[in-house]
Amino acid sequence: VSEGIGYVRISEFQDNTPGDLEKALEDLAKRKISDGLILDLRNNPGGLLDVAVDVAGDFISAGSLVVYTKGRMQNQNQQFISKSKSPYLGFPMVILVNGGSASASEIVAGALRDHGRAILMGTKTFGKGSVPTVIPLRDGSAVRLTTSIYYTPSGQAIHGKGLEPDVV
Repeated sequence: VSEGIGYVRISEFQDNTPGDLEKALEDLAKRKISDGLILDLRNNPGGLLDVAVDVAGDFISAGSLVVYTKGRMQNQNQQFISKSKSPYLGFPMVILVNGGSASASEIVAGALRDHGRAILMGTKTFGKGSVPTVIPLRDGSAVRLTTSIYYTPSGQAIHGKGLEPDVV
């Protein structure tokens, strides 16, 4: 973007995303990007939960809560914790979001904001924070039920509400 400020766009959370992000962050570090980072999650529809946890973990301390689920049954309650051994902590961050930012992108944005690591800028996110369970039926068909909801570390439900930006 400008000298001292880096820019990274993540368009979806897939298997290759953590490696691609790591390469981009290493490149920015070589160019001495230390004044800040813009993480663009606009129009990112989400993707894989474990990838979102890995991406969030790149920017918060290991052992920090990224997201948790609450369901109707106790075994549906889970916590997802960051595991990065060398997170990038030495610069401020802005995360760009909009109505097309959903699911995994909301998990990352919510976690980084709740940990005081980033501010959200843009418009309200989509609000897709449910966990579906597929139950097979005898005739070969299946029923897909929402069995739990994602919550940010501070306890904010994502589903049906989305995340309001800090700066519109």
